Amino acid sequence: MDRLAVVVPCYNEEEVLITSSKALRNILDNMISKGKIAQDSFILFVNDGSKDRTWELIKEEHENYPNQVFGCKLATNVGHQFALTAGLLSVQEMCDMVISIDADLQDDVASMEEMVDQYHKGCDIVYGVRKARTTDSFFKRVTAQSFYKLLEFMGVKTVYNHADFRLMSKRAVREFAKYKEYNLYLRGIVPLLGYKTACVYYDRRERMAGESKYPLKKMLALAFEGVSSFSIKPISMVMGLGIGIMFCSVLAAIYALISYVTGHVEPGWTSLILSVWFLGGIQLFAIGLIGKYIGKIYIEVKHRPRYNIDEMLIGELKD
Repeated sequence: MDRLAVVVPCYNEEEVLITSSKALRNILDNMISKGKIAQDSFILFVNDGSKDRTWELIKEEHENYPNQVFGCKLATNVGHQFALTAGLLSVQEMCDMVISIDADLQDDVASMEEMVDQYHKGCDIVYGVRKARTTDSFFKRVTAQSFYKLLEFMGVKTVYNHADFRLMSKRAVREFAKYKEYNLYLRGIVPLLGYKTACVYYDRRERMAGESKYPLKKMLALAFEGVSSFSIKPISMVMGLGIGIMFCSVLAAIYALISYVTGHVEPGWTSLILSVWFLGGIQLFAIGLIGKYIGKIYIEVKHRPRYNIDEMLIGELKD
């Protein structure tokens, strides 16, 4: 029977962790009783440098369920994508398949059984996809839809309305481990693996307690990470804009020459100032954009560790 690991990145989740642990243990027990996963399937909570009692609660859950609830404590806060990666790579040799899910359990845990069913049908990757965004605010719904359309326009391969709720087989995780980049965007990397995939659709719930760990600032940072990590189209667009402005400048020069010859020259202070500000803004934007790409290269070539594990709580696993 194949062993399932559930990886749960956590950052300041003391309000929901016990409830989440119970819900995940129940779904594991249910699938074990149906013979769909191995008896020693487990949950790994990854503490991403939480400032509250998250790690203490993980330790308590491990003491109460030593062979079902494991823990991984990162030395400092590294962000959701790195914490999730740390969990995936930590369990890749301990299981046959792994499901990643956020601790707030807004993603439907009942869908995990359908994911496992798709795995048994031969799928190496199963995406959890939201049916709709009715629980989102108007602003979040519009920005999220715009984000996916922007990624598609930029040529980034993603799954619409999919976040990081997914199942991956052992060989998919092993393949993912070969991607050593520091600028991580898992939603873009996983589709590149190329294995057989399927989608499971579900309704996303309201958060049980606490607050979202993805405010607007982090959402914008993630959006830029997704675009800049998989596409150089923004630089091409800036170059295209520069060519367009050069063409407009030629037209303006022709107009100025005709005006000079016909004697219709008038003071052009306003148009001159507007042109200077416009061209100056374009230049600064282009320099900043190129600088961002260079900065990402600078970070990559350092080859620094993406995370450091401070402590692991692992129970006994049967071979």
